[in-house]
Amino acid sequence: MVKVLERIGLKVEFPEKQTCCGQPQFNAGLRSESRKMAEYTIRAFENTEGYIIIPSGSCATMIKHGYKELFASDPDMLKRAAHIGERITEFSQFLVDVMKVVDVGASWHGKVAYHPSCHLLRGLDVDQQPRLLLSRVKGIELVDLPHEQDCCGFGGIFSVVQPELSGEMLKRKIHNFEVTTAPTLVLGDTGCLMNIQGGIERQDKPQKVVHIAQILANRDITI
Repeated sequence: MVKVLERIGLKVEFPEKQTCCGQPQFNAGLRSESRKMAEYTIRAFENTEGYIIIPSGSCATMIKHGYKELFASDPDMLKRAAHIGERITEFSQFLVDVMKVVDVGASWHGKVAYHPSCHLLRGLDVDQQPRLLLSRVKGIELVDLPHEQDCCGFGGIFSVVQPELSGEMLKRKIHNFEVTTAPTLVLGDTGCLMNIQGGIERQDKPQKVVHIAQILANRDITI
């Protein structure tokens, strides 16, 4: 992601104190633990300037929307959280909607399918931005993924508390990916990437899952 942002002429700062945004605890109902992590995250970014660009739809959704719920009864923290939330933008959303950039000079010679991650699509309403960026990649062939809006089964702690159901959803997602005959599945959420790639590896399948930033950062590869 940094390579792409620097390529289009931006200066990128990476606060080294940043850590998890607190979404796993939030989803598990552990609100006090989640608030501690959220407060830490807010402090880590408060002394920075400009947009806060996140390469994960779920993390961006949590900070932008979840923090408002976490601090609903704390006016001071709610104000601070809202200020950070206004600066939050997902990677593809930032490129297309803010920078008005759709061609970052990338190349990827091969067939890929795109999976619209749940939080990215439903939490941030980001759908066409990544598709537009992919369509401008030199040499790429973007194919449709059957039942693309179906969840991959990760869903934060859903995969932990409902492992059997999650596993069946993952199998279906991998099957639909195989139907495309594409060797590469591209997406914009790290949780989905970890879940689907892990399922593929456990089934000893040759396909790969990559983040859209990996595609956009690339300039010369043959798949």
